[in-house]
Amino acid sequence: MNNSIDFKTVPMNEVYGSRSFSDAKMREYLPKTIYKEVKLVQKGFRELSLDVAEVVASAMKDWALKHGATHYTHWFQPLTGLTAEKHDSFISPAEDGRVIMEFSGKELIKGEPDASSFPSGGLRATFEARGYTAWDTTSPAFLKEDLSGSVILCIPTAFVSYTGEALDKKVPLLRSMEALNTQALRILSMLGINAERVTTTVGAEQEYFLVDKNFYNRRPDLILTGRTVIGAMPPKGQEMDDHYFGVIKERASAFMSELNFELWKIGISAKTQHNEVAPNQFELATIYDTSNVATDRNQMVMETMRKVAERHNLVALLHEKPFAGVNGSGKHNNWSIATDTGLNLLEPGDLPEKNISFLIFLTAVIEAVDKYAPLLRMSAANAGNDHRLGANEAPPAIVSIFLGESLTNLLEQLSRGETVTQEKAETLGTGIPSIPKLPKDLTDRNRTSPFAFTGNKFEFRMVPSSISIAGPNTVLNTAVADVLKEFADKLEKAADINKTIKDLVASSYQAHKRIIYNGNNYTEEWLTIAKERGLANIDNSVDAFGESIKSYAVKLFSRHGVYTKKELVSRNEIYLESYSHQINVEAGVMIELCRKNIFTAVIRYMNTLADTANAMDTAGISAPPLINTLKEINSLYIRLHKEIDTLNTLLTAARTEKDILKQAKLYRNTVFTAMAEARVSADELERLIPEDIWPLPTYFDLLFKL
Repeated sequence: MNNSIDFKTVPMNEVYGSRSFSDAKMREYLPKTIYKEVKLVQKGFRELSLDVAEVVASAMKDWALKHGATHYTHWFQPLTGLTAEKHDSFISPAEDGRVIMEFSGKELIKGEPDASSFPSGGLRATFEARGYTAWDTTSPAFLKEDLSGSVILCIPTAFVSYTGEALDKKVPLLRSMEALNTQALRILSMLGINAERVTTTVGAEQEYFLVDKNFYNRRPDLILTGRTVIGAMPPKGQEMDDHYFGVIKERASAFMSELNFELWKIGISAKTQHNEVAPNQFELATIYDTSNVATDRNQMVMETMRKVAERHNLVALLHEKPFAGVNGSGKHNNWSIATDTGLNLLEPGDLPEKNISFLIFLTAVIEAVDKYAPLLRMSAANAGNDHRLGANEAPPAIVSIFLGESLTNLLEQLSRGETVTQEKAETLGTGIPSIPKLPKDLTDRNRTSPFAFTGNKFEFRMVPSSISIAGPNTVLNTAVADVLKEFADKLEKAADINKTIKDLVASSYQAHKRIIYNGNNYTEEWLTIAKERGLANIDNSVDAFGESIKSYAVKLFSRHGVYTKKELVSRNEIYLESYSHQINVEAGVMIELCRKNIFTAVIRYMNTLADTANAMDTAGISAPPLINTLKEINSLYIRLHKEIDTLNTLLTAARTEKDILKQAKLYRNTVFTAMAEARVSADELERLIPEDIWPLPTYFDLLFKL
């Protein structure tokens, strides 16, 4: 990236947002009348005219050229889960042989990337190549820079097919935001709360690992799959709890400093950084923004992490479970609902029992999560997360809500028609006069809950670390919009609004309180309780994907114009194929590692042991321990060889299956299982083979050397 700015010396207020065409930049570069028109377009009150687009394009071009940009791109998010871009230069040849720098309103509004090579799940045939990108006016354009000095103007866009189907993550997300806005405004209107627009906001916490690039380059499994398919834990892991919130190592701190600087330049508010639970695991949290902007920015966070890590001879691992035996990584999705006037509709206030808007929106979320829990589970499904959900570091695969005792008691009393007894505000003291007393929050935190209320927002903790947050937020927005519609339909027919609201809150809570659990979600007891309550326990991604095409899901998304049935079917196919491809690569890598590297190393070491044993025998020296070690290694070698042969047979069978669902199930039920069995043998061998003979960098290298 452009090194003209020294992040160690330049004041941050001069740097922050300098590479983002933010609201402040629009006010600076656009005439007042055009700026006002753009704001009306962003709020959904006007359609964008070509005349306005021409002025914005010219201003955006001038701003970009000032910072050295030579090209622009419509930056979009296809169904690969990554981002995509095609660069076009600003230059336009003139008749006298010179060039002029041009960027038109048409070019700003619309692009035409080839759609044939992106996943479409049958929405487009290979020969049907046309696709359109359309400018998302609500998400700021930004500049991407690299060390060569290249600067690209990136325009966040939506991506649709020639026939109008959504080919990306953004279009359904924007549709879901509009659905929730429509229904929420109906509720607010009846409550007498003035608002022109309601948006959902998200603050994403991104977990990741850092490893030395030299070790990474010697691990084909990390390079090709993002995780270690074999690897034995060293004697120490995370059990000492000494990494979490510990002192950040200087090398990691240097990476974080530059990462923050690059994110701040493009207006991404990287706020919090710290060591996570596992060795060499870290977290970055950003300040909340509207759901679509937060989604765009989280994609840039992941991309920038990878770029900056390279400069420090590190690699940022975003896979959900790069290492077995220590915590994996998630992406905590902090979600709330707010009006354009700044009112957080999930803020309880000092008297939550009298805060009608809070109670009705809180109840709507509870009902939505209960009714559509399988879809939320589906939105958090991928091959990597199957290693993580339900383990001791993550919420289980059962969706539940943590409210805390105070709010739960409040809703219980309201639902029974009882007078609410307000709990007195408490303070916490240490008994030390020099340390001030602390105000106690309304609720505790529950890190075991997949969907926890945390003061004025919900934290959806199941989201995988590597995916776009667009999918989970699309489901969440749509589910809540659906319940709000149900509430609004009843309220609009009510003779007594206040009484109807009280009845709604009471009846909805009673019908859906089974989803609330304030205990430890990691325990076996919770599994029993959840089963008794009839809560879904979808323990693998293949089954979770299928929820999206069930009739209830199709009706939900169609009812609010978020997905058509055709779009849902296409995504189900894409997710199943992606799952199969991931497991296929992982199994292939495991087979090759064993056959090309591990078996050779094991044989070499057994030969060394055998030669030593023979020499000792010739010298008349008895060596039973050495012989026993040789026998143990040979037994493991034979076992692993058989397991790899079995894995190869199962992999061949899965590869040749033509039905997409049957194939995914084969990968899940046979290949995935066989890999787990083979790994046990491989890891036991690693513990017996000297480090100078073992062909791969070990977990000790990857987790403790930085």
